[in-house]
Amino acid sequence: MSTVTYKHKMAAHCESGAVTSLLNNAGLEITEPLVFGISSGIFFGYFHKMKSFAFPTFIVRNKPGSIRTNLAKRLGIKFHTEKFRSADTGMNRLDELLGKNIPVAIQVDFFYMDYLPEWERVHINVHFIVVVGKTGSRYIVSDSYFPKLVELESSSLRKARFAGGSMSPKGFLFYPEFIPKDIDYKKAILKGTKKACFNMLSIPIPFLGIKGIRKFARKITEWPSFARDIEHLSHEIMKINILLEDQGTGGAGFRFMYASFLQQASVILGKPEWSEKSKEMMEIGDGWRNISLFASRIGKNRELGPERLEELGTMLNSRADAEERFFRQLKNSI
Repeated sequence: MSTVTYKHKMAAHCESGAVTSLLNNAGLEITEPLVFGISSGIFFGYFHKMKSFAFPTFIVRNKPGSIRTNLAKRLGIKFHTEKFRSADTGMNRLDELLGKNIPVAIQVDFFYMDYLPEWERVHINVHFIVVVGKTGSRYIVSDSYFPKLVELESSSLRKARFAGGSMSPKGFLFYPEFIPKDIDYKKAILKGTKKACFNMLSIPIPFLGIKGIRKFARKITEWPSFARDIEHLSHEIMKINILLEDQGTGGAGFRFMYASFLQQASVILGKPEWSEKSKEMMEIGDGWRNISLFASRIGKNRELGPERLEELGTMLNSRADAEERFFRQLKNSI
C-alpha cells in the first residue's frame, strides 16, 4: 500500500463516520455524535406492506444523504458533490481528484466491499466510504466499519459505485470545499435538536416519528399474514434485531449515539439538564435493545404466535410512550 497521510478512524455509522472523517482530516475537530445530532439524524418511520416494500419494515434514522446536507446548512460548510451517467467518467473523475490529493467520500453497494467477511456483505446501496489514494489498480479506502485503511480492487469499486437497484449510487461522490473559520456550534445544536423534536413529534404523517412507533406496535400482529411460511416470518422478526443493532448503528436504533450527542451538547451549551436527558436517552436505548433481544429470541425459537407478537407490540408501545415524553421535554428545554 502506498503511503497516505489520511488519518483513519472507526465510527459507529458509515455516513456520519465518513462526514466526520473528511472534516477531521480537513482540519475541523468535530465528533461523530455532534455530526449526528446537529444533522437531526435520529428518526423513526414504519412502512407497512406497500409497492416499495415486499414486507413491512422500519427506519431509525433520517434519509441517507441528509446527514451531510443538514450539517452543511447548519454549520455553513460547503460540500462539492457529483453524480455520473457513465461509469468510465465517474472512475476517471475519482482518479483525477485523488491525483490532486483530495480524499473523496463515495456512495457504494456494501456487497462489493470484499475486504469484509463474506457473511457480512449484503446488497445495500447506501454505504459510504472515503477513498484516500490509489496504488496500481487498487484503491486505498477508509471504511468506518474497518479498523484500518484497506485496499479495494478497481473492478470491485466500479461495480459498487454503479450498482443498479433501489437508491442506485450513480457514482455519487462528495468532499468538503469550504469550512468556515468560525462556527456557531450553539446555534447549530439548537437548530438540529429542534428539528429532531419536530420530526419525532409533529410531522403530520401517520407512520413517521412517534406515530410510526405506535403504528409498528399495532401492525406487528399482522406480520404473519404477509409471510410465506414460518421460516419467512422467523427471518423477518429476527431482522428487527439487525435493523436496530447492526444497521441502527451504535446499537438501539441510534439512540445510544444520540445520548452521546446530548452529553457533548450539554457542555457546549452550558445546559447541565441535557446531561440528565442523555442518561434518559440511554435508558430508552436499553429498552430498544430489549426489543432487539426479544425479537431475536422468538424468531430463532419460532415462538411467533399471537401472544408473543402482542407482547412485542406492548414493548414497542412502551418505547413510543418513553420517546414522546422525552422529546416533549427536550423541546421545552430549547
